[in-house]
Parts: sequence; C-alpha cells; structure tokens
Amino acid sequence: MSNIAPVGLLLLAYALGGAEAGARYPDCSNGPLKSNVVCDTSAAPEAPRQVSNSPGFSKLGLSAYQWWNEALHGVAHNRGITWANSGSFSAATQFPQAITSGAAFDDGLVEQMATVIGTEARAFVNAGRAHLDFWTPNINPFRDPRWGRGHETPGEDALRNKKFGEAFVRGMQGNDPKTRRVIATCKHFAAYDLERGGSATRFNFDAKVSIQDLAEYYLPPFQGCARDAKARSVMCSYNAVNGVPACANSYYLMDTTTDNQYVVSDCDAVYYLGNANGGHRYKSSYAAAVGAALEAGCDNMCWATDGTAPDAAAAFNQKQFSQDALDRAMVRQYQGLVKAGYFDGLNGMYRNLGAADVSYLALRVAQAGTVLLKNDDNTLPLTNLADGSNSVAMIGFWANAADKMLGGYSGSPPFNHDPVTAAKAMGIKANYASGPLNSGVDTSAAVSAAHKSDKESSDRSSIAWPAAQLSVIQKLAGLGKPVVVVKLGTHVDDTPLLSLPNVKAILWAGYPGQDGGIAVMNIITGIAAPAARLPMTMYPSGYTNQAPITNMALRPSGPYLGRTYKWYKDAVFPFGHGLHYTNFSISTQFPETFSIQDLVGSCKEMHLDLCAFESLNVTVTNTGPRPSDYVVLGFMSGDISNVIAGQAQAASLNWNLRSLARVDGSGNQILYLGTYTLLLGRPTVASVAFTLTGTEAVLDKWPQPN
Repeated sequence: MSNIAPVGLLLLAYALGGAEAGARYPDCSNGPLKSNVVCDTSAAPEAPRQVSNSPGFSKLGLSAYQWWNEALHGVAHNRGITWANSGSFSAATQFPQAITSGAAFDDGLVEQMATVIGTEARAFVNAGRAHLDFWTPNINPFRDPRWGRGHETPGEDALRNKKFGEAFVRGMQGNDPKTRRVIATCKHFAAYDLERGGSATRFNFDAKVSIQDLAEYYLPPFQGCARDAKARSVMCSYNAVNGVPACANSYYLMDTTTDNQYVVSDCDAVYYLGNANGGHRYKSSYAAAVGAALEAGCDNMCWATDGTAPDAAAAFNQKQFSQDALDRAMVRQYQGLVKAGYFDGLNGMYRNLGAADVSYLALRVAQAGTVLLKNDDNTLPLTNLADGSNSVAMIGFWANAADKMLGGYSGSPPFNHDPVTAAKAMGIKANYASGPLNSGVDTSAAVSAAHKSDKESSDRSSIAWPAAQLSVIQKLAGLGKPVVVVKLGTHVDDTPLLSLPNVKAILWAGYPGQDGGIAVMNIITGIAAPAARLPMTMYPSGYTNQAPITNMALRPSGPYLGRTYKWYKDAVFPFGHGLHYTNFSISTQFPETFSIQDLVGSCKEMHLDLCAFESLNVTVTNTGPRPSDYVVLGFMSGDISNVIAGQAQAASLNWNLRSLARVDGSGNQILYLGTYTLLLGRPTVASVAFTLTGTEAVLDKWPQPN
C-alpha cells in the first residue's frame, strides 16, 4: 500500500458532471453504475501509476487496462491489441495511409473510412482483444519533405489537416453525444515533425516557433480535433517548444486546449524530459520529470522499451506533484472511459458491434487518393490492355510487394493486392522484373537509398530519386516506348523525369493500402478516373540544402525560402496539383460585399471563428470525353462526383470566417476589411472577388504565454 492519499472520487463524480453542459457523469443513481463500486466514495484505492499499462484498481473492481492501442489507418499491431492466428480477429481492413486518403480532399469519405476503423476497433474491444483508447489520427502538418512520419499525416496544410482530423474523429468516435464508440487521440501536440536532424533528435529537439506560426499553422488542427470534434484524448509530443518540453508545458496542455480530453505522452517522452541520456535534461531526476508532466496537465505516461517505467507513486511520495494534479488526471482519464461505455456492461450501446466486409471502401479511398501528376499526349488511360492485344512490362520492387503499400502502423489485412497481381487478374499480359534491388545487379546504390528512406525515428537525408531507380527509368525511357511511372511512398523530386520525353505519365499513389494494386491498375486502365490533388508541395532536391529541417519558420527571410505552398514558390509540383482524364469548366455566383459587423453580429456559434460565411455556389461542367470526379479546390473543398461528359453539376462550398481571418504576431485571429480574391482550382480555372466592409473584428484572442 503506497502513502498516496486516496483519489477524491466525490470530486471525480462532480468534475465529470460539469465536463459538458447538460450531462452528468458518472450517474451513480441510475443505469449500469448504480451498483458499481466505482461510485463508492468511501473506497480508498491505491492511487494508480499514471502509465499506459495501468495495473487497475482492485478495490474499485477495475481490471488492468492498456491505454496504448493503434489504428492510424486500420486496427494495427501493437502491444495493446491481441490478434488471432486465424479466423475472426486475424485481419482488419487496412485503408490507405493518411497522406493518400488526405489527397482525396473528401471529408465525407474520411468520415466513412474512420467509421469502419472505429467499428472494427470496437469489435476487437468487445472480443477482449483491445481496449477503448486508440491513438489516432496524426494531424501534425507535413512541414518538411524529409520528415520520416509525414506519410502518417493528411499533408502540409493546417486547414486541410484540421478538417481531416475533425472528420476522422467524428467517424472513429461516432456521432452519439452521450456515448462514444471508442476514444480517439489526436497526436502529436505540438510542433512535432522531426525525427533526427544533425545532433537534434525527437527526444531532445527544441522547436523555436513564433506565436504567429503556432496559432496559424502548428496548433489549428488540434483546436479542431479537441474543441470542435471533441476527441476524448490528445497526445503530447517528444520535442520541446520554445524551451519547454511539450509534455511538461502547461501553456500548451492547459491554456491552449479544452478540459474535455485526457492528455497522454508519446511513448517514453516523460523519460526523455528528465535526465536520461539523449533527452532534454529538463529535470534532474525521473521522479521530477514525472511530477513536471503531471503538474503541467499530462494525465497518462506511455511507457515503451527505451526507459524504465514512470513511477507516479514514488514521484508523489517525493512531493513532485500535488493531489490536485492526480485528481485531475484521474478525472480526465475516466471521463473518457465513462463516455466510451466502459462501465455500461453487456447492454452498452456498442457491445454488439462486429466487423463486416468493407473492402469496397478501401478500394474507393485508394482510387480517390491517387494523383495524376503528368499525362503527355493523353497516354493514360490505357484502355486496351485487358483485351490481350498488348503487353506491358511492370518493373520495380514495389510492383509485386503488396505489404510495402500499407505503410507504418499497419495491421494484418484480409488480403494484399499489388499491381502485378491485379494486372494478371484483369487478364493483362504483364512481364514483371523486380528492379534495382533484384539479386545479381549492383545493389549498393539502391541499398544506400533504402537507408535514406523515411520512417518513424528516421528522417530522410535526400528527396532526390534514388540513383539506381532513376538509372533504370532513364534506360527504359531510352528504348523509345512510352513509360508510365507509378510513385509509391511520399516525395521525391521528379525534375529528371519531366525532361524525359518518353516518360509520358506519372502517377503518385502514396501508401494505398490493402487494395492499392487494384486501385493503381484501375486508374491506369481507365476503370477509375483520377481526381486527387497533391496534399503537399513537391520540392526540388536542392531544397534540403536551403532549409535546415530544424528551422520551424514558415515565412521566407533572406536566403531562407520559406515552407509550404503559402510561402515557397519554386515547387516541382505545387500543393493541390492534380490532372484528370477529361476537362472541366467552372462558373460561380457570389455576392460582392459583406459587412464584418453583420457577419459577426448574426453568428450564433460559441466560437466566432466557426461562424458561417456565405456559401459559394459552383457549377462544374465536364467539357471532355470521360466521366470523372472533380475536387473544387479553393483551399477549401467541395467534391463533385462522377460528372459525365457534357454534364454540369452544382455544389455549394461551405466555409466559415476562420477561412478568411489572418493571424497577427500575437496569435490572434482577425477578420480584416478589404477586397478578397478566392482562386478555384489548381491551376486556377475561376476566381471570385468580394469585399469586406466595416471595422476589423477579433475572432479568437490567443492565450499568451507567461
């Protein structure tokens, strides 16, 4: 028995009751908690260790609980999830990675995908093979093309990541305001996008970020996730921000988020904010690090394998954190469990959920996220392959490696479809060769390139095409036959390919998931039409010599050229680039003038930045020969589906005042008067100009650090 005072369960019941207007948790008078010992305020349990593998509370009847479960793009392999060797729970749908699904710019599709992921996750929970918390989505903006985890995110744009995260959380947790299907965790808070940059690693990097960039770029996705979508959990990151480790930074964990989530650390992040080798050395001991994290608002500390387990009991006995901090941590964690029906018993709302065959949706997302970068002479689609009159050569070690298409944080899919297998199933005469990594060829350059590839804990040192692969493409292009390059993974500089006349077409599919091969072949053969847009800027390879990965600034300054499409102007392919198999025209109708005071004064939203702006009515006409989807990209999006040749379809693009606001040097969102021009499409196919009159209005006043 430790010397920690008992958790204030009366306070727990009260605090949970005030967490959301009109709700009281837990209800100890009615329902499934009526006779549950969790409502026994006379109980004196041992205080828990606030770690991801919680030992439980025997006196409260709570069993051991593993908070660490993963489902980034499908239920994944990790220590919290037990997979079966065969039959049920031996597989789960593996959707495309977020970088590919993000390229669809379709929030409705993202929500459908996340609904399936959440449903399958809850089925694992119901079978006793997982727990209710799933650490997904990753909504850090993909700031630098070298970042090893950029493919886990929807892309580089803060607004896009915000909308993706909101849609994902809504799908994952479900729309019932009283009971959640599972608990979603938005990660990694905040300004985390570096694994290793010179002497800096994710365990010791101090990100120097201006308040303006924080409020405008790094934090809005988390505001959308926590405040607007009401995710039940947020994960703090390894890095420090402006001198203070994120998991010990009360300004970020308490002042810039809401109190409706529990905060969990990234795994071993608390270990590395102490005196561990290679860490921040922010505190002189592990116990002091635990105390600093809990006092700052970190409620649960993930423990992996790099360090010893954090011991909250020892830290409390050393007076490193207060009873109030412990109470707050317990309140916020168990508030989430109550909301997810942890105490509801067998009659809970989601207790009977099981998995269903949803492979069609995985294929749809993969097709919707495949971007056509180049298509000279309308080479694609190749519509005559399936009749057997022509043959193709399929070259490259990913053409027949379906497992590589899943990406990181994957589980076991019910099947894997690579392009070679898909081509053969279509009846296509395909000659396959592995490419540079095949035995019997000089693999040194290719192996070196593989070592430079991106993954968790490792950033890339180069964004150029690997020399061995580029050499193969150049030789193939020299044969005089049309070459179609299909890029999988994240980003490489395509400049050398753009100058090769026989490289007729380039497709980018990212990590397209279990049906990636079929999706690629459907696009190539015209069964499906490409409509996706690049969710990140494709930089030239020399950019890595111009912008240190440790430079967090967005705006250009002197020789520094800035980051993302908003500031960097010399892209190989810009953010939002994407070609089609047909042509479109766009027409719009929109008022010319709006009063800022009328816009703000008529708003009924709790937060002014969410106030609706006038919907933009857009008519898209397919003037070409083929049916196709079309994403209207005005740096807000509306999806036009399956517009057949000669047909026009209408859409309303719904946006809010935040889309028009600008962030000042103090982080405040301000709606300025003046003339605005909205550009539609990439490249621009239509524009809309309008004027805001009156006086400027502050939509959101940013909390200032002490």
